[in-house]
Amino acid sequence: MFDQLDSLIFRFDEIHELLSDPSVISDTNRLRDLTIEEADLRPKVEKIKRYKQVETEIDETEEMLDEGLDPEMTDLAKTELSDLKTERQQLEDDIRIMMLPEDPNDGKNIIMEIRGAAGGDEAQLFAGDLLNMYTHYAESQGWRVEILDANITGIGGYKEVSLMITGDKVYSKLKFENGSHRVQRVPETESQGRVHTSTATVVVLPEAEEIDFEIDENDIRVDIYHASGAGGQHVNKTASAVRLTHIPTNTVVAMQDERSQLKNREKAMKILRARVFDQVQAEAQAEYDSTRKLAVGTGDRSERIRTYNFPQNRVTDHRIGLTIQQLDSILSGKLDDIIDALVLFDQTQKLEELNGPKV
Repeated sequence: MFDQLDSLIFRFDEIHELLSDPSVISDTNRLRDLTIEEADLRPKVEKIKRYKQVETEIDETEEMLDEGLDPEMTDLAKTELSDLKTERQQLEDDIRIMMLPEDPNDGKNIIMEIRGAAGGDEAQLFAGDLLNMYTHYAESQGWRVEILDANITGIGGYKEVSLMITGDKVYSKLKFENGSHRVQRVPETESQGRVHTSTATVVVLPEAEEIDFEIDENDIRVDIYHASGAGGQHVNKTASAVRLTHIPTNTVVAMQDERSQLKNREKAMKILRARVFDQVQAEAQAEYDSTRKLAVGTGDRSERIRTYNFPQNRVTDHRIGLTIQQLDSILSGKLDDIIDALVLFDQTQKLEELNGPKV
């Protein structure tokens, strides 16, 4: 792994030269790709350069000690040497993590789908709580949230809601949210004060752009129909609702939120492309996954990944055994502790696979 360090520095310097090349500046796509690559390499190169500097300082300090110093200078040199070796170890660990193979989807935006599952009205209300939680978290990260489709119940819950979250490396932080989320609390309608258990499911799909994955238009059946429910006169007079069916995978997306048929089709196509892309990727990984348990959970969306216990103000992530006694804070969007722990666990698992388990 460390043999690659010089090549990364060389590539980083090469990109800097290319970014000042007029032919690159005039090529929007190439300029964008190089800018993204430069931003990705920068923190790695900074760590590598510091690592090389620390290595040099260790060698120089050891030479000074070998040559002999007065007692006071010897103590100072030994202290400095110890600090440098500690920093070197930390830099080595950091660099190993940075050099791990990246998920090719980590830099993508996402489409998230949240559905009330087992538990009726309470499950649908909890789906709304999860929507608020992810929305607040996204805002704290400087990301943009757009509701693509929502099926709202009469009591303010959600049978299902689809949203698009765009920003810097959204998928890398939210990809572990796939699965079944369980809530334990006393519903407002419960007269006996009994705790009920309900679930909502979360699906995180990396956004699939046409350059990543192209769907043959001949494989899509388009149905146009009148929207139903609230919406005014256009509901009955305008056929604006769109249903897209990807025939090879039997994936269906219906959209009626917008008054415009074109806008409904655009939104439906985003979701359809993401779902089909996700399915194709999952099938391609099936053989690999059968020989290796995924780093965080099994990836099965029916898997119960987390419990939100209201009576004890507790959130537990079952995949990594993490419990936090701050449920109210978590539901307000302060997810950093959970997400950081999941990312660290995933990195640790990958390091063990790369280097072999510690003896």
